[in-house]
Amino acid sequence: MDSGRRPKRVAHLIQETLSRIFLREFQGDSGLITVTRVEMSPDLQTAHVYLSLFGALEEEALWQRLEKSKGYLRKSIASEVKLRYNPTLVFHRDPTLEYQNRIDQLIERLKDEEK
Repeated sequence: MDSGRRPKRVAHLIQETLSRIFLREFQGDSGLITVTRVEMSPDLQTAHVYLSLFGALEEEALWQRLEKSKGYLRKSIASEVKLRYNPTLVFHRDPTLEYQNRIDQLIERLKDEEK
């Protein structure tokens, strides 16, 4: 069996689980939290979770809430995804949306300059 497949499968399961939890419990005044991707360490001990936040009024407060909720989130993952070890969650901001917005702005500026 290819050793690269298992981390990808586990990452996908964790992404689905976290997405459901965020939709159910972090919805509302927090804005929309999207799990854009999850990358597992080869030993499945660490899950790097990449998030995009939309409409969050207090983005820094939301990051703090996520950090404080790591224990609860790990427990929720453990109850749904049966693994030998429950992975440590490491949250990262996914810069993809920011890059996309910056590129859109540059394209618009170029169009305006051509006119």
